[in-house]
Amino acid sequence: MKTETRRFFGGAAIALLLAASPAVAASPAQTSAEPDISNFLLDNGMEVVVIPDHRAPIVTHMVWYKVGSADEPPGKSGIAHFFEHLMFKGTTKHKAGEFGARIAEIGGSENAFTTDDYTAYHQTVPPEALASMMDYEADRMRNLILTDAVIGPERDVVLEERRSRIENNPEALLSEEVDATLYQNHPYRVPVIGWMQEMEKLNREDAVAFYDRYYAPNNAILIVAGDVDAKDVRALAEKTYGQVPRGPDLPARVRPQEPEQNTARTVTLTDPRVSTPSFSKSWLVPSYHTAEPGEAEALDLLSEILGGGLRSRIYQSLVVKNGVASSAGAYFNGTKLDVASFTVYGAPRGEAKLDEVQAAIDKEIDGIVRNGVGEKELEAAKNRFLRSMIFARDNQSSMANIYGTSLATGSTVADIKEWPERIKKVTTDEIRKVAAKYLSVNQSVTAYLLPSEPVQN
Repeated sequence: MKTETRRFFGGAAIALLLAASPAVAASPAQTSAEPDISNFLLDNGMEVVVIPDHRAPIVTHMVWYKVGSADEPPGKSGIAHFFEHLMFKGTTKHKAGEFGARIAEIGGSENAFTTDDYTAYHQTVPPEALASMMDYEADRMRNLILTDAVIGPERDVVLEERRSRIENNPEALLSEEVDATLYQNHPYRVPVIGWMQEMEKLNREDAVAFYDRYYAPNNAILIVAGDVDAKDVRALAEKTYGQVPRGPDLPARVRPQEPEQNTARTVTLTDPRVSTPSFSKSWLVPSYHTAEPGEAEALDLLSEILGGGLRSRIYQSLVVKNGVASSAGAYFNGTKLDVASFTVYGAPRGEAKLDEVQAAIDKEIDGIVRNGVGEKELEAAKNRFLRSMIFARDNQSSMANIYGTSLATGSTVADIKEWPERIKKVTTDEIRKVAAKYLSVNQSVTAYLLPSEPVQN
């Protein structure tokens, strides 16, 4: 099972879907050549999306729950991810491990992931196994057996996961500190995996309360992509998920929001395991769900132009032309339910110093704030975005992730369909305006990851 912090969102990340794990998702997008996508509700409130793709005899089946770490009660950090693990235990109908054994038997694959805003479970199997997948998944939606004998050992598993993935990784430790500094009030400041001292206290009562509150069909989205027919999927969904009773009607997901930020903050981590220094600078910006019309699209294109790939300003200037950076770029973490983030980053190359890299990136940002971007430059970025979506359509799990991520964070199927046209409408002036409005040094968090020995700058 995976715990994802989901840093690489936005339209520029669509291409990453092709090489990344199934847990990576992207901004909403679609092309006119896309198949006839069906979207409907079951009587118990479960939303269903069917994405036909008949090129290969395979199907991706995903269930997304609209609950993540940002929905956890105070003091219970890590319960969303902990519960993801518990979903692989036994139910009143099936023994622990039976679901996974069935998938392995037919040559399929499965996994799950937890983020700030949602938790998802997925399998990739032959089409004839879809009914079985739905039956198993619908069963564990409500019929888990949660005893102290189950809770204790699995809690030890997630504690060890934190030790191996976070405590033993300087970049992960610094990332946690950046989030805790960037978000001053919003629960995005709490790590998805949880804080160790709170994880240690999670118990059966916590798990049962979380299960009963959030795991119900009216808080879930079913995505089926692959060699299927919408009519057949609907019949199977009604036969399995449709028999699960509707859960409690949950209130709107209103979380503590951020106050006005007006300080430049710095976070530094020095660690003997670090061999090459690096830095990042992050700002709070609107997400696709919270932005004014056009702003999220402009931020997406700004990230692409500034540092989204090999043709970006930062990469061309720092890596190709001047050779001062071994890596450098930018990304917009735009698919959030609430406020999102925009980040630039870099690491020096050869004899170059870290402050040279930082100053060069600051200069590229300032150039866009002062002078904007060119029409041809913007058009090229738009074309890269739209081509990336075409490539993403070649992978059914990518499409399932795009729709699941978008719907779980406040977008609709209509929003996904309209995204390319909104991207096309972004102007050069809108790019300059969002850069000037949001990328202010007085509202940023700069992070340094340094070797133990002082780096001479």
